[in-house]
Amino acid sequence: MKNSKALKAYLFFSGLIAIGIGVATLFAPVGFLGRIGPNGIDLGGQINLLSSIRAAGAAYLASGIVIILGVFVAKLTFTSTAIATLMFLSYGIARIFSRAIDGMPADAVTAATVLEMTIGLAGVFFLLKYQENK
Repeated sequence: MKNSKALKAYLFFSGLIAIGIGVATLFAPVGFLGRIGPNGIDLGGQINLLSSIRAAGAAYLASGIVIILGVFVAKLTFTSTAIATLMFLSYGIARIFSRAIDGMPADAVTAATVLEMTIGLAGVFFLLKYQENK
């Protein structure tokens, strides 16, 4: 995969976002998710839900690390771009699906959907633009 400055910037910033979300949901899910919407999400005492949220946070964190490694390790650039694209698009599409099935979420969740879809679609652009011709 061709390694451009724009692709490196994409990987760096999408990796930082993934790491930030991962750290927040893994280590402080109550504080992080408690700020969503006018009343927040009350996770107090919901051990099973907290476990699931922390697990997703760990996956986000690990993915973010691999995504950023693609900036520095040329052999990981394609893999990092694919992970960023799939991860952000899957979250964005799942939120759109949830909106259709469950109803309108808080403004913060809608903003997250827009960000995730934007990052994911940018990844599709990079995958198509910089793929190696074989």
